[in-house]
Amino acid sequence: MKSSRSPKIKLRPGESIDDFMEGRLRLIQSKYGYRFSIDAVLLSQFVTIKPQDVVVDIGTGCGVILLILLLTKQVGHTFGLEIQKELASQAARNAVLNGFQDKMEVISGDIKYPPIKEKSADVIICNPPYRKIKSGRINPDSRRAIAKHEILASLDDILSAAAHLLKKKGRLALIYSSDRLIDILAHLRRFNLEPKRLQINYPDLESGAKLSLIEAILGGKPGLEICPPLLGQGGQSLTAPPGNRNSTVL
Repeated sequence: MKSSRSPKIKLRPGESIDDFMEGRLRLIQSKYGYRFSIDAVLLSQFVTIKPQDVVVDIGTGCGVILLILLLTKQVGHTFGLEIQKELASQAARNAVLNGFQDKMEVISGDIKYPPIKEKSADVIICNPPYRKIKSGRINPDSRRAIAKHEILASLDDILSAAAHLLKKKGRLALIYSSDRLIDILAHLRRFNLEPKRLQINYPDLESGAKLSLIEAILGGKPGLEICPPLLGQGGQSLTAPPGNRNSTVL
């Protein structure tokens, strides 16, 4: 259960603590660099969680997705994988800050060699970089660049890790750019991950699709449920601060 105490956490230069969900969630983030965005909130609301599931967040960043799930779902245990030591430190301190250190483990490691037991996860969550390495301008801030472009890991690296870590019939939930929807659906099947749920996010009724939320099952049978469209921020209650995307990939 979440502790009611708010321990004193040491902040590093350039960090701040921000309150969300009417003070129920507190997050250490960088003041000016890497900060989570609405993508993380949408994914946390979309993913299917069953009581006592073991959940792994690939590229956990500051740990926001796992913390939202621990606050709102009956999660068993969670693991956050993060290759950038600065962000892994933020996620670990956020777990303590919110009283979830017993249910949230943060691991610094590479997705290509995931330091988690094979076939141990009921659910994998990932907010991966949307752009290929040679597409568009690379941000000079390495943290932002890694979050936006496939610098440290490709889409296939992510899906390979998910197939390795998931139990049979385990679930993978992703949020991805809608203009690469065909890419991700095709790649999922190459790793025996069958797309089962799809929800498209539109900024408004007059605009084209922006983001796609996809849930796949390892070894699942064909059959895709297309959920009602998601407009704007989906009526979420956690307002994301201005900044860049929330996930870095290991």
